[in-house]
Amino acid sequence: MGETGIGALLLGLRKGRGWTQQKVAEKYNALEGRAAMTGKEIGRYEREARIPVPYTRSHLAQVFVVDVGVLDRAVAITRRLRGDEEGVEGADGPAMPSPAERSVAGAVSADASSSAEFARFIAQRNADQLVVEQLEADVARLARSYVSHPLLELYVEIKQLRDGVFDLLRGRQRPQQTSDLYVSASRLCGLCAHVCLDLGHYDSAATHARTARVCAEAAGHEGMLAWVRAVESLIAYWTGRYEQAARLAQAGRQHRVGGSIGARLASLEARSLAIAGDKAGAAIALADAERSREGMLGRDDTPGVFTFPAAKQFAYAGTTHLAIGGRAHVQQAIASADTAIRLYRGAEADDQSVGDLFASHLDLARGHMLLDDLDGTEAMVGFVLDAPVERVSASIVRRLVDLGRELDGRQYGGAAQATQLRERIQHTAVLAAPPAARPPELPT
Repeated sequence: MGETGIGALLLGLRKGRGWTQQKVAEKYNALEGRAAMTGKEIGRYEREARIPVPYTRSHLAQVFVVDVGVLDRAVAITRRLRGDEEGVEGADGPAMPSPAERSVAGAVSADASSSAEFARFIAQRNADQLVVEQLEADVARLARSYVSHPLLELYVEIKQLRDGVFDLLRGRQRPQQTSDLYVSASRLCGLCAHVCLDLGHYDSAATHARTARVCAEAAGHEGMLAWVRAVESLIAYWTGRYEQAARLAQAGRQHRVGGSIGARLASLEARSLAIAGDKAGAAIALADAERSREGMLGRDDTPGVFTFPAAKQFAYAGTTHLAIGGRAHVQQAIASADTAIRLYRGAEADDQSVGDLFASHLDLARGHMLLDDLDGTEAMVGFVLDAPVERVSASIVRRLVDLGRELDGRQYGGAAQATQLRERIQHTAVLAAPPAARPPELPT
């Protein structure tokens, strides 16, 4: 294939087989056994905005059924043409200037020195493509682990990785790598925001979210800009600003991106509107969430906390139906929460969101309570009360406290079962509540 660089080679291999970029990504992911590649990433390789590292090239060679050496040689050609390799001038050294060139050399020497200085500045970069790809892999791993692992197991690594990306961005990289680093920084700040949310440190969560938004804007990443709006909506929701939470979710929906973010934002809007008393608006947003799921284009770029699986959508729907109220909506809430639990339990262990499982069990508990089924309420609450307290986040504590308050209502007339269950709930809430998120109903 002569002097064919890696981009032209990959494009030719794909076109020769009549495949789309997404088709190549799907075949790559089948080899990996996970969603490691996207069609967008294949496009970057074809445009040579990125150069596939050896690990990636070995998988691409299997996809196209070619010897990996063919891809390695194409990469070497691309780097030589870019001047990325040392010693590209050959054994004879650079050609000597002609007399005409020497006659004007003095006149342009100062300008040439300036160009050389700038070239040295570019060459002194502190992050190459391998570093960027490893960062993206680390972020994806942490994002997936976050939903199912104890928070403190991951927080230190999230913080260290974020600080490392900040340091890289203070150095020098090629423009595309700088953009990719900003995306990684945005995602890591988003993870930090979630850590603070779960601990009940809402002001700190808002600070991390703002930095995540700034980094997403620097990268021009519409998907992250929409996702950060979802985090900001969550912060507003858990600080009691329900109308603002709905507006932030609506603002996020203005970003036209693929994946599950549309369903996430519509679900957040529905839940916030329902709590704020706008039952009609909540019903419309719920329907929008379902349509977004049905019309979803493409996959999410990053797994775990950056995705919005169907199970989570049913969990949000259950809370929304309870807030709308009325027997029909309570029954729908029970059905939605049951579906969320079933879907999560059928998922891989790393994708089973502990927080959403707790929330859905508490929605079931409240649904049974509203239907005067205290036995059902006690059974569902028991799933949370019997769990290790370190797994109980600030939002789950808030839900427990709210449920305990309702059990103290007059309709239960001080029934012994309600009283005992309320005491168990308060005991767990006291043990689990982070100091920053301790509701006023709990003793200090």
